[in-house]
Amino acid sequence: MNEKYLQQVVRIAHRAGAAIMAVYQSGETGETAKADNSPLTLADLAAHRIIVEELTGMTPDIPILSEEAADIAYPVRSQWTRYWLVDPLDGTREFIKRNGEFTVNIALIESGEPVLGVVYVPVPDKCYYGARGNGAFLQHGNAPAQPITAKSRSAGEPIRIVASRSHRDARTETLLERLGEHQTISMGSSLKLCLVAEGAAHLYPRLGPTMEWDTAAAHAVVNAAGGIVCDTAGEELRYNKIDLHNPEFLVLPAADKALLGIVIDSLR
Repeated sequence: MNEKYLQQVVRIAHRAGAAIMAVYQSGETGETAKADNSPLTLADLAAHRIIVEELTGMTPDIPILSEEAADIAYPVRSQWTRYWLVDPLDGTREFIKRNGEFTVNIALIESGEPVLGVVYVPVPDKCYYGARGNGAFLQHGNAPAQPITAKSRSAGEPIRIVASRSHRDARTETLLERLGEHQTISMGSSLKLCLVAEGAAHLYPRLGPTMEWDTAAAHAVVNAAGGIVCDTAGEELRYNKIDLHNPEFLVLPAADKALLGIVIDSLR
């Protein structure tokens, strides 16, 4: 069933990305601020409308939780065993900075776990997607999609660590120092998780606040690529919590138990 949905969701993400790019190229973002002072643009709203309309048409029996319509009471959400979790424009700050590091995120959650995810990157026109049991893929434009796999470090290889471009913090800097020799890649939005999924980075530590819609789609891709997205005790993140906040988390290849142990020890 998830495989059936996957290509349809890829198409929906592309449609939302086209709406985002129309705003991006116009230069008129219509930027405002939400109650929490995070930015909101015309592109966020346009992508949200398209995704909700398309998902509702495709799966009218599966509810949708979007960042732009997240005021659904927990007693209602707590009854959901399956739902779509959407961030129509992840990396709004990167969108406003016009650096191209923003994405469309669509995930299917079952019993608190992300089982399907699509992360579409409009500016370079590339799409990461994956589903449980089907593997993970990266497609550039109209070229054939290529399978991707999270890659563990080779012996003696420096740790390649991806870090947030807009949300660096003192604890992350301290962790990087404790990890010793490493290479750092700066990136925005859910692309940070995708770099681990495609084997371009070994580790993404996130020690600052995030919401569930920020991570769910890329989390599904990481899992399908053989990676994990876990808290600082090594437990996989789960979804549909009361406050929709993620704990601090780590993204890395599931097979690299040594790296996970090193990072957990370094955070103590």
